[in-house]
Amino acid sequence: MVKRFNRAELAAFAGKPVDDLLGDKVCLLIVGINPGLWTAAVNAHFARPGNRFWPALHVAGITPHRIDSSEGMRPADAELLRLAGIGITNISPFATARADELTREQLREGAARLTALVERLQPRVVAVLGVSAYRLAFGLPATKVGPQPHRLAGCELWVLPNPSGLNAHFTLPTLAQWYGRAADAAGMPRDRPDSGAGS
Repeated sequence: MVKRFNRAELAAFAGKPVDDLLGDKVCLLIVGINPGLWTAAVNAHFARPGNRFWPALHVAGITPHRIDSSEGMRPADAELLRLAGIGITNISPFATARADELTREQLREGAARLTALVERLQPRVVAVLGVSAYRLAFGLPATKVGPQPHRLAGCELWVLPNPSGLNAHFTLPTLAQWYGRAADAAGMPRDRPDSGAGS
């Protein structure tokens, strides 16, 4: 049974950072907006039950099974991701109950931090999951979902839908299609390649 946190327990993790998941060689760097409180509580990305990130990666054939990080990342799954060349970070490393609690200044600071990280890692593809946050963080209000015409620190850049259940416009199959396309651009093998992405 999945561990449950009460509201007070989760609130204690506001402002806490979450460790990046990075291996020696990152091909696809996945960038969330910032950690939620549940993610901070277990120090594992996209951990809140109901978040569609891990199901979408599995449906896309990027991971061989559906990873469950709701009680923390299993060492075997973390190693699987590192060996596959998948890295995970956030624009802002600090946890909030909702991403829209971040200030413009925090997002701008996060953009500078992310740029420095990308410059150091030089992944083949950077995939930022959250178009609204990306627009604010980088001051690019016309950004649309998909591959971008510009690069980030010399790396191919995609801005993709956020997997939060609050982003109901994008279904699980659509998320999987977009994430799969970014994985293809990074040259990553997939177990179940899907067809082109919708919007």
